[in-house]
Amino acid sequence: MDPFMPQLVYIEPKALEYPLGRELKEKFTNLGLEIRETTSHNQVRGIPGDNELQQYRNAKSTLVVGIRRTLKFDTSKPSAEYAIPLATGCMGHCHYCYLQTTLGSKPYIRTYVNLDEIFEQAQKYMDERKPEITRFEAACTSDIVGLDHLTHSLKKAIEFFGQSEYGQLRFVTKFHHVDHLLDAKHNGKTRFRFSVNSRYVIKNFEPGTSSFEERLKAARKVANAGYPLGFIVAPIYMHEDWKDGYRELFERLSQELSGLDIPDLTFELIQHRFTKPAKNVIAKRYPKTKLEMDEEKRKYKWGRYGIGKYVYPTEEAKDLESTIREYVKEYFPSAVVQYFT
Repeated sequence: MDPFMPQLVYIEPKALEYPLGRELKEKFTNLGLEIRETTSHNQVRGIPGDNELQQYRNAKSTLVVGIRRTLKFDTSKPSAEYAIPLATGCMGHCHYCYLQTTLGSKPYIRTYVNLDEIFEQAQKYMDERKPEITRFEAACTSDIVGLDHLTHSLKKAIEFFGQSEYGQLRFVTKFHHVDHLLDAKHNGKTRFRFSVNSRYVIKNFEPGTSSFEERLKAARKVANAGYPLGFIVAPIYMHEDWKDGYRELFERLSQELSGLDIPDLTFELIQHRFTKPAKNVIAKRYPKTKLEMDEEKRKYKWGRYGIGKYVYPTEEAKDLESTIREYVKEYFPSAVVQYFT
């Protein structure tokens, strides 16, 4: 698939006080894109569309260039100690994504240009925790790789942490546009993870993202560039013939990675779950989705902040976990595995 290109751009005036802000405005002007002004990346109005669904789809192709004013980083357990805020929002249309609810009425894509201030804050967190290593997750609220061919914010972050003594960076992506990141001076301090899934899940629930084959080719490039590599399989979903589908996934993954030296390969495995608010939002935005969200077929599990989620019943969940763990052990016996329900 082609790299993301916004159809509409909003810019905060103060973003032009930063080199990246000026660079992006010049780039989008030269490309002939429509550029509008907004007072704040949190107050974007006027995204076109005759109804809420059209506005949502147009928002997913709208880029807002702004300043990250809140420099208190969110925690990102268990993935990392902190989430580093390089961008917010994603151009993909994954039906199951938690950003459907966490971003709410602001599904447009935001990139922040005050990178030096963000990196200074990251350094403060590292200094507070040293000599312990502090990990930063760059994909909590976005798929940063899908945007970085335009901004190179991620590449700057990779090189910032590559020079740090007590910091590490990690992120996950469904996009294959990694060529500009291959020569970054990462010094082994950035873990590059790719999100993969069965054919059924990618075909039916991940429109607007790179194909499985494209992701695996990108993973080979990343491994050859010396990055620590990992994969996330999420959500692990019980579709028809799911055992065959996931066995094929790990078999293809093993074949594609054959011959590579990956000393510290990781897998993060996450079962499908949903909340009532998420179900309502998904049904509005993707009314023809095949995503199964029948509360009668699930078990209710209390979550943080009093918001419960619907998970697979105990016996099905055990079968799912044991099967997927078996596949990982068969094809990647030395990999480090984390499993989440």
